[in-house]
Amino acid sequence: MSRYFPDVEGSVLEKSRTGNDRRISMADRHRPRRGSMGYSPRKRSVRQFPRISTWPSSHSSEIRVQGFAGWKAGMTHIMMKDNNPNSTSAGQEIRKAVTIVETPPMIVLAVRGYRATPYGLQTAGEIWSDISSTGPDNLSPRFANQTKGERDEEEGRKPSKRGGRIPSRESAPSEDAINSLKNQDLVDVRLIVCTQPYMVSSIPTKTPEIMEVGLEGGDTTSKLDWGLEKLGEKLEFQDVFSLGQEVDVVGVTKGKGWQGSIKRFGLKLLSHKNSKRRRQGGNMGDFGTGYVRKTIRQAGQLGYHKRTELNKRILRISNPDESEITPAGGFLHYGEVVNPYIIIEGSLPGPAKRLLRFRDAIRPSNPVGDVEVTYVSTSSKQGV
Repeated sequence: MSRYFPDVEGSVLEKSRTGNDRRISMADRHRPRRGSMGYSPRKRSVRQFPRISTWPSSHSSEIRVQGFAGWKAGMTHIMMKDNNPNSTSAGQEIRKAVTIVETPPMIVLAVRGYRATPYGLQTAGEIWSDISSTGPDNLSPRFANQTKGERDEEEGRKPSKRGGRIPSRESAPSEDAINSLKNQDLVDVRLIVCTQPYMVSSIPTKTPEIMEVGLEGGDTTSKLDWGLEKLGEKLEFQDVFSLGQEVDVVGVTKGKGWQGSIKRFGLKLLSHKNSKRRRQGGNMGDFGTGYVRKTIRQAGQLGYHKRTELNKRILRISNPDESEITPAGGFLHYGEVVNPYIIIEGSLPGPAKRLLRFRDAIRPSNPVGDVEVTYVSTSSKQGV
């Protein structure tokens, strides 16, 4: 066992078993933090589809969209050629577990500009397309021009105290609104897009989800002009991402409800000799503190959390007309894939029918080798 003795110059003397002294810096004595705080608090997500607040920045001159969304259909396996020359299986066929995501086109609804304030980014203004003519079906429930309290009172319920009035957005953008936004000192420009769930037969909801996606490339003026040209147009997945690219996938995991500390944190079962109960923690902390610390692992909500999977590689971008992907009997708890789809390497968070969001990789790893898929399994998943 080594013994440390402090020194006046910010270092210590280590005395080993051999009796020799070795001077080491205090910075050399470090360890990882005991216990992750990255998943705190472990509570239910606010909504079923996640919100992305961080978009990677680049110095590219070409303007492009940085995000998309799709519905998780299920998993299967593929055979692909390993084109990584540094791999031990280079040149051979390898088997990979993959996830199928159905990605129908999205519609650009609006352009939003941000200005910098001492408290962070603040919305400077929005320019919306003519939703009455170019908007998707069933979008009107998202733009009810009434407060929640007024709707409750009309329908005979107790009026709610929350819910602000949403302005009507059914008219085409005016030149005054466009010039007003252009004259502001903008630091970022993003798009507001919506999904088209009525195109997906396996999804129970038919009301579009509205979300924000980032733009990269060029300055704010060119981004604003580019976004105005795209108002009301459809956005395809291949317009945003390319084959072989790595993306971050953000989703809400499968909910497990209220679970105990053994299943929630993987605690060790207590011995049958020293306790009447085994599926609990050893103690709740010291007596003198007077309260239970938040780091004590206790029972609570498990699952239905927002999680981000980094650097998931796109192995195929296709549609059922070019290559059929639905297995015999359909995907479990989903059905058939009838729209454009993508194949993502590995597993993704959430159950089938869960809406997933894709973003440019914020910490890319630069994959080596081209994607060469030789076989995709469409065998039945029933009883697997």
